[in-house]
Amino acid sequence: MQEQPEIPHNALVLIGDGRKALILRNLGAQRRLKFEQVRFFEHETPRTSEMGTDRPGRMGRMVGTMSKGRTAFEQTDWHHLEEARFVRAVEEALTRAVQAEPSAQIIVVMPPKALGEFRAGMSSKLKPHVIGEIAKDLTQYTVTEIERHLRHPDAVD
Repeated sequence: MQEQPEIPHNALVLIGDGRKALILRNLGAQRRLKFEQVRFFEHETPRTSEMGTDRPGRMGRMVGTMSKGRTAFEQTDWHHLEEARFVRAVEEALTRAVQAEPSAQIIVVMPPKALGEFRAGMSSKLKPHVIGEIAKDLTQYTVTEIERHLRHPDAVD
């Protein structure tokens, strides 16, 4: 099991997933976390029917392994695309924040899939500021509960 990173005084903590993100600042010490909310992002994902009407592509008759008329392309996952866009918007906001605060240190807390999206799109300006990552979904918790979960990671469900 990977050790959880320390959260230094004044560090920014991004708690997020593909629909919600919360940026907190640790006003406490490394072992006595006290978070203050800096910014909240929420993305309302429209119903699939409102996002697109794309149908899978089709290929004509082919010689070989594909039978005629079978779908050759996957259905577009509109929700995944919207969540990826949202993660990108949060990453861009953090990049602007570190430009305004060059000494900023950031801990990113996201579920594994969203963390992978975030990491893949992270700008070279933001990368040096990210001092730790935690693959966990804490978006459903209050700020006080997030403090408790990050203070005592073994107690988290």
